[in-house]
Amino acid sequence: MNLFSGLKKIREFERLQLPFFKSLIDFDIVIEIGYLEEQGQPLTLKQLFLLNISSRTTVRRKLAKLVELGIVIRRKHANDHRASLLNISPSAFKLLGSYGGLLTAISSLHFTQAVESLSAITGGATSGETLIASAVGD
Repeated sequence: MNLFSGLKKIREFERLQLPFFKSLIDFDIVIEIGYLEEQGQPLTLKQLFLLNISSRTTVRRKLAKLVELGIVIRRKHANDHRASLLNISPSAFKLLGSYGGLLTAISSLHFTQAVESLSAITGGATSGETLIASAVGD
């Protein structure tokens, strides 16, 4: 299978199933919230701002839209009512799980050959960092 065929399938899924991701900033916000949620440490609004994903104003605006769309749930901290905790909604979590499964399936079908070809070009490099460094001429 071809590299761009796999990338095209991924983008098609993103456009149809993840229309709430209007920018990489939206995607980064959801990833950071979901990552810490998986670690058992819900992200606070202050922690989100400290990640410097973008300006506070942009993050606040993007987050408000994600909350409005039901992708992110914002609730008060049980012990500190001044703090807001951010979580991914169950429906969005399920949808992102499907996206992860799709990435895994497409990667195994489409990208294995591309990595092998790149490995041959780079003299047998197989780690992701080595392949990227070789590909960009580092």
